[in-house]
Amino acid sequence: MLGLAHNVATKVASVVHTTQKTIAGELSLFAMSDKKILEEIYTTHVHADESFDDDSLFVIVENILKRATQNVDKIVQGTQVHVDNIEEKTPKASFSVPLCTLKGISCEMQCKPPGDEIAHNTTVAILNKLSKYSWEAKASLTLAAFAMEYGEFWLLAQLRESDHLAKSIAILKRVPVLLKPSELHKRRQSILELNNLIKATLQVIECIDQFNKYSTYDPKDVPDLSIALDHIPVVVYWVIITVVACATKITILTSDEDKEYDLAPYSQKIHYVLNKLTIQLRGCRKQIEEAETYRRITKLFRTPTEIMEVFKGLIFTKDNVQPLIDGSTKQTVKIDILRRKNVLLFISSLDVSDDDISILKPIHEFTKRDNQYKIVWIPIVEQWTDDLRKKFDILKNKMPWFTVQYSGPIAGIKFIKEEWNFKGKPTVVVMNPQGKVEHSNALHMIRVWGAKAFPFTKTTEEELSHSHAGKWVGSVVEGTHPSVHTWIKEDKYIFFYGGKDNEWIQQFTKKAAALANDPIFKEAKIHLELVCVGKGSKGEDDHGGLGRFWTSVESLFFTKDHKQVDSVSQEIQKLLSYKNESGWAVLSKGSTVLVTGHGVSVLKVVEDFEKWKGHVKEKGLEFCFKAYYEKISQASRPCCRLDIPGSNGKVPELMKCPDCHRSMETFISYKCCHIDGPTAHH
Repeated sequence: MLGLAHNVATKVASVVHTTQKTIAGELSLFAMSDKKILEEIYTTHVHADESFDDDSLFVIVENILKRATQNVDKIVQGTQVHVDNIEEKTPKASFSVPLCTLKGISCEMQCKPPGDEIAHNTTVAILNKLSKYSWEAKASLTLAAFAMEYGEFWLLAQLRESDHLAKSIAILKRVPVLLKPSELHKRRQSILELNNLIKATLQVIECIDQFNKYSTYDPKDVPDLSIALDHIPVVVYWVIITVVACATKITILTSDEDKEYDLAPYSQKIHYVLNKLTIQLRGCRKQIEEAETYRRITKLFRTPTEIMEVFKGLIFTKDNVQPLIDGSTKQTVKIDILRRKNVLLFISSLDVSDDDISILKPIHEFTKRDNQYKIVWIPIVEQWTDDLRKKFDILKNKMPWFTVQYSGPIAGIKFIKEEWNFKGKPTVVVMNPQGKVEHSNALHMIRVWGAKAFPFTKTTEEELSHSHAGKWVGSVVEGTHPSVHTWIKEDKYIFFYGGKDNEWIQQFTKKAAALANDPIFKEAKIHLELVCVGKGSKGEDDHGGLGRFWTSVESLFFTKDHKQVDSVSQEIQKLLSYKNESGWAVLSKGSTVLVTGHGVSVLKVVEDFEKWKGHVKEKGLEFCFKAYYEKISQASRPCCRLDIPGSNGKVPELMKCPDCHRSMETFISYKCCHIDGPTAHH
């Protein structure tokens, strides 16, 4: 157990200690808090001697106690156990037993009367003797000192009938006193309870040893380890005081006196500690497995590898490769079907909307023509339940593409979260036949451009973003009005507007309708249409349509390269910043966006139509509206707030204000709309 992290000793030493007092009359031993225990023991730890080979010592202690406790089971309750079943471990040949230290510890423990205060003071005395050893070495040395006595006692019990020397020494050790049939029967339960407590204490030190082996891992990879290591000094305290209590119990059992000394509180405590350590070890093993899988998958992605092999490494553990489910036939197929294909990994939790599925269905139909592209749904579920399995089956049946069968969490969940910024919302990772990632989330571009985004690479996204520069409005207003695409094709002027304030919406609708019907517009042959986003044809609320609109705007935002901001990016950013405002409006001519306006300013422009309409015939609506809007917005410019869903992928580190171009301040906010499902954030 060499080299346990030094931070344990440091953190223990940082606890403020006033004066060391006995616990008698002040606090019950088993009611002492961990903090109080640290206050009692921290001054006993001076420096950890890392040169001491406590691994070898513990190997010897294990060999002794595992055989001794088996001898007890055999002698006391007649259990037939083959000693050969115990693995014989060998200490290093160079190991030198610190015999005098062990005898000194043994001397501290021997013939002590029962009592919690005495046990505590004895424990502190032992810790003082072992001040220069590491915490785990203190536990091993104390148990080794006990093992010398306990092992010898039961070895003599085994040999005394056949060996004269053993018989004589056994008499001196009072072995026959305990092994009289009457005494053995009378004290049988106490002996077995003692034996079981020793086994549990040995298991606790085995856990400490395991934590020591894990201490070579990066704490960032195994966060549970730091918590466990910080608690080791307290665990060692309970190990030593339990060993002291066991030594006292043996003294009582081999004496002529009939004293009572109940080990039940020590047993309850050490089993509580053991259970806690076992849970922590389980957590550490899981984190270590995830970290090792993460490194393996990272290495796999760095080297060009056939896509099927990359997929297997990402999804399955080595011996658990499962067939896929073909959504079109509902039959299972071997994953070989992915060999030499381009693969779109549709990754999501089970909160997948019908909109998300419907967006991918045309892509599935488009790509299956030449059979070079496959879509695979990877459901991310960390803990499966019966309800989640039912939900999975319902969703699976809606999807015509392939699905990964559930059998537990997928192997690469850590990689998917960290490398592809997966935070629960659906994402589409595009991979080529060589296993190279062509796009870490193509879902945004698919939402915006659909099959036009084929083959869904980063290069295609940049090309589309550039070629559709000022004509982005058509990609986000799908479904807002039955005639919207006709109006866009006819190159009409269109007001798209909405907001959180129904009164503002009503005012804008009234004023904008009056503007659209003004004789000046008719004379100038200007056609202006109105589309209220989030309202149905009869004026009813359309939450689904509103959600789809803002999801499209967010997706459009994420397709932009925010390192090099252009006017189009600013307009999209501006519109997104109006999402939670009382009102907003976008004026477009066909698919070209002319103005993206805040509700206050744009309503003022419409209200002041009489002031600028005289120039419309001569200069046109576009020039007049933009000029007057600039004038109004400069006079009254509210704060710009941009809410970017962190669950939708990687968020830009720095954002420039679309109005004044200053760097925007960053805030972290949390929101819950008390709604289940993928559209809750709307």
